[in-house]
Amino acid sequence: FMTGSSAQPATPAVAARQLLRAADRATLATVGADGWPHASLVAMACDHDAAPLLFLSSLAEHTRNLAADPRAALLVASGEAAEPPVEAARLTVRGRLAATTEPRHRARFLARHDDAARYADFRDFACFRLAVDRALLVAGFGAIHRIPADALLFGGDTEALISAEAAIVAHMNEDHGDAVVAYANGLLGRAGGDWRMTGIDAEGCDLRGAAGVARLVFPSPVGNPQEVRAMLVSLAQQARSPSR
Repeated sequence: FMTGSSAQPATPAVAARQLLRAADRATLATVGADGWPHASLVAMACDHDAAPLLFLSSLAEHTRNLAADPRAALLVASGEAAEPPVEAARLTVRGRLAATTEPRHRARFLARHDDAARYADFRDFACFRLAVDRALLVAGFGAIHRIPADALLFGGDTEALISAEAAIVAHMNEDHGDAVVAYANGLLGRAGGDWRMTGIDAEGCDLRGAAGVARLVFPSPVGNPQEVRAMLVSLAQQARSPSR
């Protein structure tokens, strides 16, 4: 994945949150019945406050583990190549995973992972949300930051944006698909002309194309549809600027 470079310099908590929002997969660690840790690769999306969302089958070992002990940890890592690997940023988020029936959670996950529609209605699958306890950001060799949940999660008022998200995303993809491609090509340096917006939140928007996923970080948070429109127009102009 890749994030935009237009954002303000980040605190460790903001950097951790953006790393989390940019990821579309994670390593999930659960506690097995025998007391041993169990790790598995899972697809991931994020709620508007950046709390991780997973779509899990009750047949999977990690889900059986969660039924007995909901404690879990998720590891996400920067997609940028780092040599040596210990220089790459990575984030471990721990908390308790519980099934959720909130329609927004399912919608956000399926928008991020449209291939999951093949099995989304199977009776053994359910959406899960991580109630974050704390996080550990390793921003590079020796750069370690312990982050409490209230600092990691976005705490602004997002109700207006939550209500308008589906309409904004549909409008951008149907009427301004060229702008979405321009964000990916012009601002994020990603090739390809098939980019689509899959989600938008106060701090940025999520894109997906054949080449993978990308995260466009806004220079400053937005709080309502009017601010979103102004931000997207401004970023489209920047993306198309010949001076870039």
